[in-house]
Amino acid sequence: MKFLLTRAKRSAKALAERLGVSRRMVERYRAGKLTTPQKRLQAALVEETETEWRPQVRAQARDRAASTGGMMVRVVAHFGFTASGSSDDGRVRHVQTEISPTYAKQILELQEAGATEEDLHPIVAKAITESYFTDWGFRRESPVAHFTDIQSIEFEF
Repeated sequence: MKFLLTRAKRSAKALAERLGVSRRMVERYRAGKLTTPQKRLQAALVEETETEWRPQVRAQARDRAASTGGMMVRVVAHFGFTASGSSDDGRVRHVQTEISPTYAKQILELQEAGATEEDLHPIVAKAITESYFTDWGFRRESPVAHFTDIQSIEFEF
């Protein structure tokens, strides 16, 4: 927590006012001289740190997912296929797979623009087809996955 507080953009005085403590107490804590603050102060410091840094950490994770890392998607839905010679009837599947940064970027941009979950279905279907059903394009036959009756979609990055 000390590391996060030393990088806080706000001044010690402003932080102290918000927490209801002296500026000196905040400075001592930042300098490492006050290692065991009162429970009330410690709880307030944790809350302030989380409030200020969680959005920034989440933004960094989203940037990584969209540029280099991709993300994990978990879907429970009815999957059917369009492919020549496919004998695999559609059924409810629980699919967990990584998707490429290209699809992750599209999904994140749509979410930021206010897209609904239904708006994401076609892109998620393409991403899952590529990564899960065609092994990143290494299978000779490339089915196209269609999913309906979506029970859940979760993204993790």
